[in-house]
Amino acid sequence: MIQVAALIYHLAKEGIKKNMIDLVCVIRKSKGKPNGKKPAPEEKKIYLEPEYTKSRITDFEFKELVMLPREIDLNEWLASNTTTFFHHINLQYSTISEFCTGESCQTMAVCNTQYYWYDERGKKIKCTAPQYVDFVMSSVQKLVTDEDVFPTKYGKEFPNSFESLVKKICKYLFHVLAHIYSSHFKEILALELHGHLNTLYTHFILFIREFNLVDPKETTIMDDLTEVLCTSSGSSGHESGNGSSGSSSGSSAGAQNHVKER
Repeated sequence: MIQVAALIYHLAKEGIKKNMIDLVCVIRKSKGKPNGKKPAPEEKKIYLEPEYTKSRITDFEFKELVMLPREIDLNEWLASNTTTFFHHINLQYSTISEFCTGESCQTMAVCNTQYYWYDERGKKIKCTAPQYVDFVMSSVQKLVTDEDVFPTKYGKEFPNSFESLVKKICKYLFHVLAHIYSSHFKEILALELHGHLNTLYTHFILFIREFNLVDPKETTIMDDLTEVLCTSSGSSGHESGNGSSGSSSGSSAGAQNHVKER
């Protein structure tokens, strides 16, 4: 089944160069620095528009795809899926990486939440979005290629900390997906890759839900999109698309002008 998913997302590679030529202009993001002032009200979430949310590259029932197959070890299943999601999310981000710059994305922001990176000593690091994503991809790459963490040789055991590491990886990968939707969906539309992004997001969310890999509080920020995409997963009528954590502060989630930190 992982091979099926890989073939599905492999289609994302095709047509990217052609679509990049058609991308003539990109709406720039606000250059305002986070200096304690109230940010501007959130822009309309165009990724929630029905004409875009119905776009998929397949109508496959992902709820069945993410379930643990019989006679398959749980850790093997988590390792295989986590590695696959890492590669596909990295690929999806690479299609818009030239538009995610230190100037356009001065913080790792998703809607009204700002994420910070925490190094190995637990030191909180304020960084731009591309720096944050680079930290994520570099650290995950290091983990998934470490034989002591993600063993590939027969008879080698997974470490006791394996599940907690998978949860950490999935949390960071979610941040990257959420940032793409929040800050770069217009570029995704221009490249005609929204069908691929929606399919990847749906598959990933259903997977982390199936195995309780990410705290629901962490994904609340994208609940509106999750509700639309995952409740309709597998239903008919979809169009084919072309082409860590600190404490949350502040008032209710509906307060658009309050920036939360994570």
